[in-house]
Amino acid sequence: MPDPTGAGDQQSSGRSRLLRAVLKPSRSQAVVGVLLALVGFAAIVQVRATEVDDTYAGLREQDLIEVLNGLAGTTQRAESEIERLEEAREDLRSDSRRVGAALEAAQTQADTLAILAGTVPVTGPGIRVTITETDTAIDVQDFIDLVQELRTSNAEAMQLNGKVRLVAQSSFAEATGGLVVDGQLLGPPYVLDAIGEPDTLAGAISIARGVTFQLEEQNAVVEVQELPSLDIETVREPVQPENATPDLDPAGD
Repeated sequence: MPDPTGAGDQQSSGRSRLLRAVLKPSRSQAVVGVLLALVGFAAIVQVRATEVDDTYAGLREQDLIEVLNGLAGTTQRAESEIERLEEAREDLRSDSRRVGAALEAAQTQADTLAILAGTVPVTGPGIRVTITETDTAIDVQDFIDLVQELRTSNAEAMQLNGKVRLVAQSSFAEATGGLVVDGQLLGPPYVLDAIGEPDTLAGAISIARGVTFQLEEQNAVVEVQELPSLDIETVREPVQPENATPDLDPAGD
């Protein structure tokens, strides 16, 4: 039966308009929706912030004091740990410096011993002594005196004829045609290179009635050259002791 008042048609028309507004909102409706969403988000944030603030708002004065004391104790423990770690870091740095210094000293000592033992080539200032025989052979003892005089004058390294490195254990002997030095026959002229302070070395062997004078007494010609740099390239193989061993506890403890 038709509705003479037309109320049903009005309701149907209203639902249609509402459905269209939901499915296809106008620009003003979209703006309103965004504003409502922002308002809702702000309200939620405010509620959560209020809840956080309420964590301490409900505490009594004594409770707050205990909380602050706990925070202060935590801060103090953290500062103490930082101080301990910084001290440990400085100790490690000091240990590293001590180890580095010890290694450097050990390396310096090893280098010095290697030079004295003749196991490494060396270069530096020094002198070159050239001995030329004339009508007679030089006396081996005079030659030993020459080497010894250079040693006592702080010659750091010596070699003879560019073939034999002279060290504390070197041996000398007379032989037909020259000298036997450390088992090797060397003939004249004898060229002795010595590294050290040139003035000191040259002065030591040239003093009045010294070793140079003794060699010249045998009609040998002795020439001494002071050189700003010379190379000693001959080396010796390290010799392992057969009987001696290091005493690691000299006190006998």
